[in-house]
Amino acid sequence: MSPDSERSITGKSLVVLGCGDLGLRLAAALPQWQVTGLCRSPQRLPDALRGPAVDYTRPGSLDFLAGLAPDYIVTTLKPVGKGEPGYIAGFTEATRNLLRGLGNHRPRALLMVSSTRVYAEQHGGWVDEHSPLTTQDPCAQAIIQAEQLLLGAGCNAATVRCAGIYGDPQGRLLTRIASGELCAPQPTRYSNRIHRDDVAGFLAHLLLQAAGNKQLAPVYLACDDQPAPQAEVEQWLAGQLGVPRESAQLVKAPPQAHKRCRNRALRDSGFQLRYPGYRSGYAAVLAQRASGEGGD
Repeated sequence: MSPDSERSITGKSLVVLGCGDLGLRLAAALPQWQVTGLCRSPQRLPDALRGPAVDYTRPGSLDFLAGLAPDYIVTTLKPVGKGEPGYIAGFTEATRNLLRGLGNHRPRALLMVSSTRVYAEQHGGWVDEHSPLTTQDPCAQAIIQAEQLLLGAGCNAATVRCAGIYGDPQGRLLTRIASGELCAPQPTRYSNRIHRDDVAGFLAHLLLQAAGNKQLAPVYLACDDQPAPQAEVEQWLAGQLGVPRESAQLVKAPPQAHKRCRNRALRDSGFQLRYPGYRSGYAAVLAQRASGEGGD
């Protein structure tokens, strides 16, 4: 949707549940909208976004939403503890509390930021929105249950399964590589990613489409165009950071599931990635790092 179209859509109220870095970026992408951020520590949010302090894992904590009656809701949830109990509380129970809190009110669109962790693929194969989901990972199953609750809410709802979100100039990956520690090239482990600005931009894109009365797809896979072996990404980053290859310490990656993600539904929606590959995305992050800009 064009900037002119965005400017014509005024008076839209959006609640971001679990509002943090993504919520702030989403609000910046929708300057004409009234955005309320809900989280445990709202004092961290700008005054214009600050809502009441909420613990979304606690039953009844979101009951005020029925009276607030927001036009749109985006959930950016996270586990609230280790292992399966933390995921059940942070995703499944939080989504259940959200829907109970809405009462009979249904927003015009309801989006959930989810994860590609939900897929069953473990050996580097390709996945898309229709690929089988895991039945072996209890933490991922808690996310899947939250997705199912949201998609069954009876409104224009979508879950956005994000690959690894990056963009912090002081993030752990860049810090590790700058110290000279790199992932070994074997065994090959594919990685998928999306810049945090593209996540926020895509969420805004979907909200604007919903505001234009478009029915959203139930699932979108949010990643860039370039799944790549993790070792390839790290070697490129090491070169950009000036880490001598001969002095690098190669660390064998622990055995873990990996996959290659397709973003066909994202592309079909008309969204244009700002950073379609890891080189363009990390070049922007490294420029921020060099200029001394901080992270979240």
